[in-house]
Amino acid sequence: MRNRDKRLAVLDMLDTGERTARHGWVLDDQVPAEGRSSVERVVREGLAELADQAARAELSALSSRPVPWAARLTPYGRDALVYARALPLPESEPDEPAPGEQHVHLRPAQMDALRRFVSLAAELAAPPAEGLAERVRAAYFSRTDNRWLLCLTRQQITSVAYGLYLHGNTCSEAERYRFARDYNVIFRPCPETGVPTAVDLTPAPRMPRVSGPRAEQA
Repeated sequence: MRNRDKRLAVLDMLDTGERTARHGWVLDDQVPAEGRSSVERVVREGLAELADQAARAELSALSSRPVPWAARLTPYGRDALVYARALPLPESEPDEPAPGEQHVHLRPAQMDALRRFVSLAAELAAPPAEGLAERVRAAYFSRTDNRWLLCLTRQQITSVAYGLYLHGNTCSEAERYRFARDYNVIFRPCPETGVPTAVDLTPAPRMPRVSGPRAEQA
């Protein structure tokens, strides 16, 4: 693993730990001893900080046990993580869809709109579906097809449609209509309430034609 990827993995781990901790620190019991050296490397780069004696004493009181070690991102580490997540990943082999997922191919303009949607998750009343941000970061870009390839669940596909609906309100609507044609879902205002609602555009299955003597008798 390259140094950039190792650094990003450590920042991701601290960010995830902080989000689940009520005190805002990642404690010793969340990071194995062998993993702390990696954290301390990003501390030396100014991207994270270790709790000092006073902070550890406060954390020990909150945790009802001694806390010998704790770490968290600095503002610079958080900025580095936000910036890294906004970059396209280097080209690699595409993932195969897991059960319940399917391949989704997005044009560059659609992917740009989706990244903006994911980046605003904390500010949105209807944020992206669970796991969508991770799938955006893991997307594969095919230079041959000029398309981004993601593996998404149907719930995540519907969430993409909502992000493109928001994009279409202020920018081009072409991205959401292309997505609707490809994946049979679009957000439109509900006629009764005006609330933006996902509309399933999947064509109804055709009834088989009945022919032969029985049809003539009917």
